[in-house]
Amino acid sequence: MGIITLGCGAARMANLCVCNRSATSTHGYTTARMDINSQTAFVALGSNLAVGRLTPAGMLKSALKLLREYHESPFEVSDFVSSPAFPPNSGPDFVNAVASLRTDWPADRLLDLLHQVEAELGRTRAARWAPRVVDLDLLAVGKLVMPDPATQDRWRALSLGQQRAEAPDRLILPHPRLQDRAFVLVPWAQIAPDWRHPRTGITVAQMRDALPATDRDAVLPFDGGGI
Repeated sequence: MGIITLGCGAARMANLCVCNRSATSTHGYTTARMDINSQTAFVALGSNLAVGRLTPAGMLKSALKLLREYHESPFEVSDFVSSPAFPPNSGPDFVNAVASLRTDWPADRLLDLLHQVEAELGRTRAARWAPRVVDLDLLAVGKLVMPDPATQDRWRALSLGQQRAEAPDRLILPHPRLQDRAFVLVPWAQIAPDWRHPRTGITVAQMRDALPATDRDAVLPFDGGGI
């Protein structure tokens, strides 16, 4: 899908947007200017529910459009892919993608932005792994480890059974489940195959290739139907 430039700063998101008052966009919004400490953040996008005439693929495009309004940055998006819902038989197939953006925002503020976009598109947080209108997950921000290495390691090491029984009450970076998810790693490897996990030292491409072939093969190119 190539490089996309994101915008910043609608009034209803002013509390999230770190703006430089000397720069103004063509839409009249002040724009965020990256400083020398900016990092690359990675966001996973997914949807498996249509809303009215808006398909899951259309929902991802709407999420990207909202991000364009709220944050200005060089922004790259993978191809859209199709993947089975998890757990198996829990709902329709998902449309997924991964985006990268340069940012100097704190990770918590980025997460707030993702939650705001989800809410604007009608996301309600019910049961875990339920079908959803849109899901935006913050995967990683540069080499940042949050809240600390020991906590990240503990959540990353949870078994599948423990994952179903426990949910973190704080932001954990990198996302503790990213190494397990083909629907994340397959599109992510398109745009940043060499990003390296700061705790394990393993790249995105290596994590993808370590997954069972059945998991990788279940992630298919999205055919574009219904966009």
